[in-house]
Amino acid sequence: MNKEQFLAKMNDALKRLPSTEREDILQDFREHFEVGLSEGNSEEEIAKGLGSPHQIAKEMVASYRLEQVEESASTGNVLRAVWAVIGLGFFNLVIVLGPFVALAGIVFSGWAAGLGFILTPILYLLNVVIYPEIFAWFDLFFALFLSGLGIFIAIGMFYVTRWLFKGFVKYLNFNVRMVKGGMKHA
Repeated sequence: MNKEQFLAKMNDALKRLPSTEREDILQDFREHFEVGLSEGNSEEEIAKGLGSPHQIAKEMVASYRLEQVEESASTGNVLRAVWAVIGLGFFNLVIVLGPFVALAGIVFSGWAAGLGFILTPILYLLNVVIYPEIFAWFDLFFALFLSGLGIFIAIGMFYVTRWLFKGFVKYLNFNVRMVKGGMKHA
């Protein structure tokens, strides 16, 4: 594979990145080819030494997505980063997707419980409006107690969610470093 074929395959594999980012990466590889040619290597030798342009592009996309998450930890950015890291290899499907689903389940259930507890007095009063004969002071105060508990759960889930996002991003970065070449980058 010569320089132009390598860069064309790389460009095609990087189509999910913004054009400015893609051009920066391609320019780096053009310079790599220029340095290699000045050292007396052929384009084919340089391309072979670099490896598969598709695998390099997958690693670049995963690194870019992880940088986006570190800048702005939105749900969309996290999902794109998870998908990019999973795309690095079949093994990552199990290693990344399993923990992600588990953590997403914990976060979702915690927020659902907190919100459900917070809404308890409203739901109780709605039930009393429909069936006024079931009103009991104990039930009302218990619903208010659950609402307060729900507020504490929601506050706790705010911090747990932030901590889990940060921890999972570190896990994704570790996973990408392992795929790129083991612990030598750590």
